[in-house]
Amino acid sequence: MPDVTMRALDGTETTIDADAVAELDERVAGELLNPDSPAYDEVRAIWNAMIDRRPGLIVRCADADDVVKAVKFAREHGLLVSVRGAGHNIAGNAVSDGGLMIDLSDMRSVEVDAAAATARVAPGATLGDVDAATQAHGLALPVGINSTTGIAGLTVGGGFGWLTRKYGLTIDNLISADVVTSSGERLTASEKENPDLFWGIRGGGGNFGIVTSFEFGLHPVGPDLLSGLIVHPFADAPDVLRAYREFVASAPDELSAWVVLRKAPPLPFLPEDVHGTEVLVIATVYAGEVAEGERAMKGLREIGDPIADVIAPQPFAAFQQAFDPLLTPGARNYWKSHDFTELSDDLIGVVLEYVRELPTEQCEIFMAHLGGAASRVPADATAYTHRDAEFIMNVHTRWDEPKDDKKCVAWAREFFERSARFATGGVYVNFMPDDEANRVTDAYGPNYQRLVELKDKYDPDNFFRLNQNIQPTAA
Repeated sequence: MPDVTMRALDGTETTIDADAVAELDERVAGELLNPDSPAYDEVRAIWNAMIDRRPGLIVRCADADDVVKAVKFAREHGLLVSVRGAGHNIAGNAVSDGGLMIDLSDMRSVEVDAAAATARVAPGATLGDVDAATQAHGLALPVGINSTTGIAGLTVGGGFGWLTRKYGLTIDNLISADVVTSSGERLTASEKENPDLFWGIRGGGGNFGIVTSFEFGLHPVGPDLLSGLIVHPFADAPDVLRAYREFVASAPDELSAWVVLRKAPPLPFLPEDVHGTEVLVIATVYAGEVAEGERAMKGLREIGDPIADVIAPQPFAAFQQAFDPLLTPGARNYWKSHDFTELSDDLIGVVLEYVRELPTEQCEIFMAHLGGAASRVPADATAYTHRDAEFIMNVHTRWDEPKDDKKCVAWAREFFERSARFATGGVYVNFMPDDEANRVTDAYGPNYQRLVELKDKYDPDNFFRLNQNIQPTAA
């Protein structure tokens, strides 16, 4: 390999000579890529097409030893480092211009111990990988709702989805994690070993190290659950949302029901004249016996006069992939998010106003209903603190052409500002785009100072800075 010009931690350029690059290439069990490597463009590409950055080098790690070698190489040469799991993060922190990308996406193993109801998961695994391995044993882990999302980024940010009301956040099911620190040291974090680090990685993002293995507790789920969609005409949305609000207030923990507001995609169960028009969709799952789910969902299914009701027993792993076609890689994406303790009439009015002005057919606003088991964990038990959030809203702006960047981002920001007065002020760190550094303290609330102290201990010079960054005191 030739000499490589790279970005240093201080923002300047530095040249790494060919011998040092060749030595790293020899030492790693995986693959070292430079901008001339055939796989370079494929590996640097991530889910959000707005992010188009060119690392100086990419280490495609085969194992935890490769991660250690990559960290120590970056340390030795003072390089800016980014860490890529599955590359699904909205902010695009997995990749930098000129830096060293530590790529974990080839580390995808999921080992299930069915007798112990646990799983050991590598950091490059996707949620689809986890679901496939666990559901083969009738077990599941509470994760997100898009199967191509990476387990690593999801977990260190908190992690919530269809099973969260029954079984908590993803981090509430984490037993231990193997972590490579900024000095290249390998540690285990659990309630018994390095418990301060264990507290911090449960919601603190990638600020304290690179997790090379997760150990999770699993729960008996499925394989078939009652799940599906109820689609309502947009004209009925005010009444439907008020009835939905009343219904979920007394829903059992087993039942999750989320609202999605968007233009109807051309789904086969929708009449053609509905395609491309605004609709309100209720997506729901019952994490228990199908017969119990039928009784629990009865009131939800009796709301209004829906266009379609396609709720039925189906494999949980299949419903986990139901939204994948709307979230494929290659589109441009920008998100804004709020936490709410309630859906007031005034908030509903503002939401519906902006649904009428969706800038593209791919844009949507969704409301995830949480509460349940996740809300019964103390706010200071993990770095993730917003246990009071009954609803998390994601304003998902999505489009294909760069010429639409300005109008799409402006719509999301305007709606975000208009709806802010109804929000708690908190935010889910995994939903923050790359222009929200000012909201990092909001993401961690009263836990922020404790996280700064952890950063001072485990990463005092902010080696891991390409994240929603908790700055150490020295910075």
